[in-house]
Amino acid sequence: MMSTALGEGEDRRSGVLASIHVPSGNVAWFRRFLAFVGPGYMISVGYMDPGNWATDLQGGAQFGYTLLIVVMLSNLMAILLQALSARLGIATGRDLAQACRDSFPKSLNIVLWLACEIAIIACDLAEVIGTAVALQLLFGIPLVWGALISAADAFLVLLLMNRGFRYLEAFVIALLGIIAVCFMVQLVAAHPPLMGIVKGFAPSLDIVTNKKLLYIAIGIIGATVMPHNLYLHSSIVQTRDFSPTSLGRRDAIRWATWDGTIALMLALFINAAILIVAAAAFHGTIHQGITEIGEAYHLLSPILGLGIASTLFAVALLAAGTNSTITGTLAGQIVMEGFLNLRMPHWARRLLTRSLALMPVVVVTVLYGDRGVGELLIFSQIVLSMQLPFAVVPLVLFVSDKRKMDEFVISKAVSVVSWVVSGLIIFLNGKLLFDVCF
Repeated sequence: MMSTALGEGEDRRSGVLASIHVPSGNVAWFRRFLAFVGPGYMISVGYMDPGNWATDLQGGAQFGYTLLIVVMLSNLMAILLQALSARLGIATGRDLAQACRDSFPKSLNIVLWLACEIAIIACDLAEVIGTAVALQLLFGIPLVWGALISAADAFLVLLLMNRGFRYLEAFVIALLGIIAVCFMVQLVAAHPPLMGIVKGFAPSLDIVTNKKLLYIAIGIIGATVMPHNLYLHSSIVQTRDFSPTSLGRRDAIRWATWDGTIALMLALFINAAILIVAAAAFHGTIHQGITEIGEAYHLLSPILGLGIASTLFAVALLAAGTNSTITGTLAGQIVMEGFLNLRMPHWARRLLTRSLALMPVVVVTVLYGDRGVGELLIFSQIVLSMQLPFAVVPLVLFVSDKRKMDEFVISKAVSVVSWVVSGLIIFLNGKLLFDVCF
């Protein structure tokens, strides 16, 4: 199956695929590892985008540290699923969208493609809102104009892509570093109680029985495990020029898994930090009901007693929104080409996706103001969560298939865990949909 997939006229060494050199021979392990560092951080961007901020902020302010366990579990789910995605791409030479096109009837592929496009638009909706809010907080630009300005990021993506994939990765990693530093400073200023954080990582039955808690919990899962990231990761791991032999693929899978795991641990730190800062600053106070990113910005400095805290918060938000636009563009391109075998210039794809995300932001901003935009941001994460089964189920199905994966098929134990995770996601999404409707 692998040889057939690689021989269908889509050479792995075309374009940016296999464009990054991997040292071979008797070289130090860290040199080989560094060659594979990058894709993990590209996909980690989706796990700390502005959508996460809204859900983590609301969860921390309203429920203290209770939802830290959800942040951790969703991150562990993400590590597992992204490792499977990387394995699929390296072992078969096909990304998840291409694998679906190879294996499923056209009608089902259309459904899967539409579901993924909805997820990408929902994610882009969060990026538009996050960027617009950050520009408003930092420079006083109205939300509507900030949303329109965000469309210009298409040209930033095009510029970086033209310079080479390593430049794209370096830019993303630099912005991730800025976000991490901003939240380290805020964590120190917040002085959160250690025991409260420890208790937050312990399971709580309230999360399942309390509808409000469950709603935010599902939002956190939806904002953390990104459907389109599974398509993205299976493609960009193929940018490394590893040996197409069995040994070369096995080595590539190992380093790609480490890259993704380390990068997603950074995402766990940032998501947990947002929730912890919100809990320390707002929970148990008159500001406990805070739901807006803008409100948090104005209150952080006076509450934490650190003048620069609010500015750092907004800078990190702008960096997160900018970063997310890059991966959203790449994912959209991969999904469209994979499912439909249809190619579109990156700038055109970006402007199309951004236009579809801009319309609801502009309409809601004009009709309902800032508060309506905040509720739209939360809703976008619920939409993302609803799309997860459409990406997770095909992924686990493929990596569990001996005919498709050959010697790289996952073990029975890993397959069982993967199906349990998939089933849990589907169950939680179903319960949320039932609660919302009835």
